[in-house]
Amino acid sequence: MTRSQERKLIEKAAAGDKAAASKLIKTHQGSLYAYILRMSGSPEMAEDIVQDAFVRVLMHLDRFDPRFRFSTWLFTIAKRLFLNANQKLKPHYDSEIVSGWDGDAQSPSAPTIQDEVDTNIRGCLQVALDALSPEQRDVILLFHQQSWSISSIARHLEMPEGTVKSHLHRGRQRMRRLINEDQGQKLRVSEVWS
Repeated sequence: MTRSQERKLIEKAAAGDKAAASKLIKTHQGSLYAYILRMSGSPEMAEDIVQDAFVRVLMHLDRFDPRFRFSTWLFTIAKRLFLNANQKLKPHYDSEIVSGWDGDAQSPSAPTIQDEVDTNIRGCLQVALDALSPEQRDVILLFHQQSWSISSIARHLEMPEGTVKSHLHRGRQRMRRLINEDQGQKLRVSEVWS
């Protein structure tokens, strides 16, 4: 969607057009959810924050400055909501076993080997992301997950492009080191048990 199309959609949504508001939500919901999920590690928290962010955005569309991208404004609001929620809820727990439980008398289905590999990879990435500074985590997620340009990230985070590049480089290095260390420990443990 072009910026002019998006601007017209925002104007219609601000005037009360429910179809326009729905299209705005559908356009940005997936990428915002993925961003907050990566930051929080919790699907429930990500859903709550995304929903709250859209409620706030739709209530205050009159405050949107069309000189900027709508997604930048939306992501900023969601990030602030995440930071506020994160302060209130420390520590937070994320367990796919618990989230897989639907409350019936039946237990969750047994995970497949691929499920375990996927869970291991996601867990390893989440641990590495959690170990980064907030600035590095934001830059990594916006650049790699959301495919934002360095200049867009710099504007969004209100920092020079060189600083964004430094956070990106150092964040990648730290994640690589942490993942390699984690995999090395798992290999040593598996060697003991084999």
